[in-house]
Amino acid sequence: MPAVGNAFFETVSVRSAGEGRYLAELDERWNLRPLPQGGIITAIAVRAMEMELAHDEQTPRTLHTTFVAQVTHGSLEVDVEVLRAGRSMSQVRAEVRNAGAARGHLTTCVYCATREGFDFTDLRPPDEIPDTMSCRSFRDPPPPGVPVFEPMPFWAELVEGRPVLGHAPWDDYVPDRAERAMWYRFEDPPMLDDGRLDPLALIVLADTMPGAVGERVGRSDRAWFAPSVDLTVHLLDDCRSSWVLAHNRARFAGDGYASSDMALWDCGQDGAATPRLVAYATQLFLFTFLG
Repeated sequence: MPAVGNAFFETVSVRSAGEGRYLAELDERWNLRPLPQGGIITAIAVRAMEMELAHDEQTPRTLHTTFVAQVTHGSLEVDVEVLRAGRSMSQVRAEVRNAGAARGHLTTCVYCATREGFDFTDLRPPDEIPDTMSCRSFRDPPPPGVPVFEPMPFWAELVEGRPVLGHAPWDDYVPDRAERAMWYRFEDPPMLDDGRLDPLALIVLADTMPGAVGERVGRSDRAWFAPSVDLTVHLLDDCRSSWVLAHNRARFAGDGYASSDMALWDCGQDGAATPRLVAYATQLFLFTFLG
């Protein structure tokens, strides 16, 4: 796997410390107000579990992370336990935490080999999908008269986003649906030698779900954030494009929490190919208000 100079590969490149323990380094560019994005920490956990399992014929198919305690950037420890190593399916658990911390993020992952079964996709992407370059980038300056804000390094240096469905923060509109869609692309796409996007990169792109709530509630004078409670990701098919279409909906909000989902589609490099569902994720998050 190529790693030198690629931010994603270098971040998830764990090293063994023996007896099921792995070490990693996470730099602050992955922070999102103010802690690291949960998806990248989960990806680190899954990479460590892959190394511990050491079963090339099995790939990660489903994983669930519970964000038990905060994990900050810097030096990380990953403790891995193989719960069961089977011929066609294995279950592995890992916890990522900062050195000296009692708890961190706990991930359970199921690794599966290919087997005989049915073949269909009973989910649809948005009806109209504009090509990637016709959509405004998160990195473009706002219209005249709109205050300029300093973008977080995650969006300015690591992942580019281009809205397909939804409104910009400065738009005046009547909120309707808790739905949005984005084109996402890593600044330096972590493509494998066989032409696939590293499947673990999809975990990072899936962990961007609060935007659907923002679309539903509209502009607010009260700043709010949405820390994750958990994250479940099903890795379904190979992604061979650096651009990924992320279709995000929030299904419910109440009691200070919201439930949302994310479908990731490979539509080809220019967005014109027949969409293929490559991952599906769900998440519960909570609301924190400032002021």
